[in-house]
Amino acid sequence: MITHKNISLFFIFVLLLLLLLNLYTAMNWMWFLAIVLLWLGINAIGSARISSDYHVKAFCNNPLETEKKIALTFDDGPSSYTLEVLSLLKKYKATSTFFCIGKNIEMHPEIVKQIIAEGHLIGNHSYSHSPFFDFYTAKRITEEIQKTDLLLEKLTSKKINFFRPPYGVTTPSIRRALKITGHNVIGWNIRSLDGGTKDQNLIFNRIIKRVSPGGIVLLHDTASHSVLVLERFLQFLQQNNYKVISTEELLNLKAYETER
Repeated sequence: MITHKNISLFFIFVLLLLLLLNLYTAMNWMWFLAIVLLWLGINAIGSARISSDYHVKAFCNNPLETEKKIALTFDDGPSSYTLEVLSLLKKYKATSTFFCIGKNIEMHPEIVKQIIAEGHLIGNHSYSHSPFFDFYTAKRITEEIQKTDLLLEKLTSKKINFFRPPYGVTTPSIRRALKITGHNVIGWNIRSLDGGTKDQNLIFNRIIKRVSPGGIVLLHDTASHSVLVLERFLQFLQQNNYKVISTEELLNLKAYETER
């Protein structure tokens, strides 16, 4: 299995072997540079792909699901657009998971309460969602996760089990933090890219081409174009006899621990 630990051990072994060979015959320094650059490249790709399980195990879909069932997830809220998302989910009788940012929870606690009241799940998406989150120490990441958990527990009375790292990037520091917090990492296998483009047709077509039983869809509840795409997508699912179920049910994982 390709993991950070296995790859690191392999490249350390290769570098030691080159150093040993260098004692007997002059080795071109370009070999050492090439090995290090390849090592860094594999680390970068593994860290950026949440489905790779490179640093941590991430649940990105259920490959054993044969029925037309998928899960919807929303990142970066709560925001004013979350209310429009909730209205559509109610209209199409769909259950979803909202990965909330701590600072947004502080601004919109009433929306979090509504999410819960309407039967949807809540997940932890860090406190700050900083673009530098991947460079934080394990201690700081742990503090962010725990701070967001405390905010959510005041509204749910339950311990949150689901965590989605900002941008889907994982690192050794995130791995060490999760050993302390005990969260399950929830990824996706159907990414809408609605956070990077406002082209509704591009987003919609990208999603429907990837829909299959057991899939987890990533959308955002922070912009009007995402809401418009969501309605089209829910109509598509309905027309194609897909059922939208909770991430908890799809993956057979507990989203929350027992009540406090």
